[in-house]
Amino acid sequence: LWAQALEVGERLAPWTLLDQFDQAFTLDNQTQTLLVARSMDAAKLVDAALQGQPKGYLEARHAVFVADIQRMPRLIAKMFAVPAMRDYSYRVMLDRDGRVAPRYPGAVDKVLWLALKDGQVVGEHEYATAAQLREALEKAWP
Repeated sequence: LWAQALEVGERLAPWTLLDQFDQAFTLDNQTQTLLVARSMDAAKLVDAALQGQPKGYLEARHAVFVADIQRMPRLIAKMFAVPAMRDYSYRVMLDRDGRVAPRYPGAVDKVLWLALKDGQVVGEHEYATAAQLREALEKAWP
């Protein structure tokens, strides 16, 4: 499955994923930032950028984090990775089957940032370092 480049003004199709607590989240028009990590390295960038931030930090910015974990062996995910994620101070929407993350183009080792307004793409960035991502999140204060 090849992701096509997203165009500014394009409306994102809604989707629903479960987070690390098995709570459903559906992408809606309230979401202003969609962060997508396609690899463990990219997910580690998000984790490092969010270190020390309070619970609800992403939600206060109307931001949602999607982690593509389809390549992670299911047993590892179930027994170790997902339980460890329950200690995070933020929600991680887990794309276990590769239904959502592949829709959005970007480098595997970077975090994709999609800026949204009313469900439409208004901007796109990629971050290769936790410091850059942290700075961008701080500027996204509501």
